[in-house]
Amino acid sequence: MQYRFSIIESEKSTIESLQTYFSKSEKYLCVGVSGCYDKSLDIILEHAPDVVFVNVDNLPTNKHLTAFNFVNELYKYLQELPHFIALSTSTKYAYACIKNNFFDYILKPVNNFELRKSISRLSIKTKEASNKLCLKSYKDYRFVDLDEILFLKADNTATDFFMNDGSTISAYKTLKFFESILPENFIRIHNSYIVNQNYISRIHFGKSKCTLKYNSQDVPFSRSYRNNVIILEKTLSKSALLSLN
Repeated sequence: MQYRFSIIESEKSTIESLQTYFSKSEKYLCVGVSGCYDKSLDIILEHAPDVVFVNVDNLPTNKHLTAFNFVNELYKYLQELPHFIALSTSTKYAYACIKNNFFDYILKPVNNFELRKSISRLSIKTKEASNKLCLKSYKDYRFVDLDEILFLKADNTATDFFMNDGSTISAYKTLKFFESILPENFIRIHNSYIVNQNYISRIHFGKSKCTLKYNSQDVPFSRSYRNNVIILEKTLSKSALLSLN
């Protein structure tokens, strides 16, 4: 799963700390940064971030509007608000953040360890909430149910999604990118293939191939990803009645 986030902050060092931390992984995409609430509102409405980091100390450009007023204002425009993570130089507003349903509170200067803990908690909280993948191409947004994907196949710099209804959908991102954002039931078994373990009906180690339900062709696995296939076999065997010859 990819997380979109935005930042409401005017302090350059804090913005750089957040962006540097998240730039290390393709799982996170920054959709906007602003030190102005009006611009931040526009970013949230346009890009629907999952997480918003917001300075809860009064911003220099918005002395008469607090972060809490801003959050409550969002209820006029959104049925479901993003998760808000407060940024502050002190614990002064911690109680107010609790009362306003903020997800977390991080003291500045931003500490990578505290940020990592906060994001890890957020990942656990939202892991089961999303069952769709958004494939974006220019202004075209396609929403795919994860449980309908049989497997993914690399096609140069693009990726083909093979669906359980027999259709194929192309996305202009690499297989490595999707490997980093898909949930754990999607397993890389080849330099060119990722499979959805929920559709695996057979693993043949002698022929180095996997058979998937609803798919007429077997999917190969390579020696370099053999350990992933062994883990896959053990995972599936745990939940199956086992008959050994």
